[in-house]
Amino acid sequence: MREAKKRIVVAMSGGVDSSVTAALLKEQGHEVIGMTMRIWNASSFAGKNGEGCGNCCSHDDVYDARRVAEGLGIPFSVVNFEEEFQRRVIDRFCDDYFSGRTPNPCVLCNQSLKFELLLRRARELEADLLATGHYARIERESQGFVLRKGLDPAKDQSYFLFTLTQDQMARIIFPLGNLSKDEVRSHAARFKLRVAEKAESQDICFVPDGDYVRFLEEECGAGRMDGEIVHVSGQVLGRHRGTYRYTIGQRKGLGLAWSEPLYVVGIDAANKRVLVGEKEHLAVREMRLSEVHWNPAPPLGEIRVACRIRYRHREVPATVAPVDACSAKVVFDQPQQGVTPGQAAVFYDGDRVVGGGWIA
Repeated sequence: MREAKKRIVVAMSGGVDSSVTAALLKEQGHEVIGMTMRIWNASSFAGKNGEGCGNCCSHDDVYDARRVAEGLGIPFSVVNFEEEFQRRVIDRFCDDYFSGRTPNPCVLCNQSLKFELLLRRARELEADLLATGHYARIERESQGFVLRKGLDPAKDQSYFLFTLTQDQMARIIFPLGNLSKDEVRSHAARFKLRVAEKAESQDICFVPDGDYVRFLEEECGAGRMDGEIVHVSGQVLGRHRGTYRYTIGQRKGLGLAWSEPLYVVGIDAANKRVLVGEKEHLAVREMRLSEVHWNPAPPLGEIRVACRIRYRHREVPATVAPVDACSAKVVFDQPQQGVTPGQAAVFYDGDRVVGGGWIA
């Protein structure tokens, strides 16, 4: 039975993944509409430090997306989400750092902009689906929709998508989920896309030079979080120039003389203190999560999972149990290092995402 053709909005960032997504869907006969989110004022950013904004929100990226859409012969538009991005992503990014947490803005952008605001805009256009270039898979099973890892383990992006709801997954597709990056590049060459050899974006889109300290100080000011560097024993070892300059597990840049290597083991933003200790003090056996999402539904009690505490972290065995409607407790089989408040922790059962939340 021939698959019904659909009207599909494709979130186009100007990169090779979203461009191939649009091309594949057009080739399959669907009615494809290209849409790019303008989320960051590149001109104002350039005015601060003389550089343009990189990755997925520069003028060049919008231009590339528009040219790809023209080449494919599909409608294209730019939607302005600058105000929402500032409020929902950048403000939280700054608040987290100044509260002693290390944020993950990519999860927030997916949750708040792509799969809420952009999906809403797609539905206003009476589109059947919203497609993105994520390397992940959505499948429908008897209990509902499930989110699975992309087949290419080197590119899997399911970690960033744990907040997806059942209603959202019913209206979203990831056409690249079964492909490798090499296969996507081959498709881009086959379609003769102008972005076929375009380099991948790596940094946070609104901090393209990677200097998040400079960004925070330009956004929020410098000096207000200066304080003491304190050993876990209570001994004051020195001074620092802002708690936001440090993250859990950091060793380099401490500038401290000690008999053993020291690591950042805690950030006490309320008292403007950076806590340091020997490596064994990094080990964490339990953690509490807030803003927990379950897929498709919360378990009735504790369950066994493979838990990932950072995007590039190797999953480890753990037991997780709901504490209340929006929090959970995770107990690792073996203590883990680098458990960082503000980062996302995601639970897997094989290749299926069963839930996730924010490390509190």
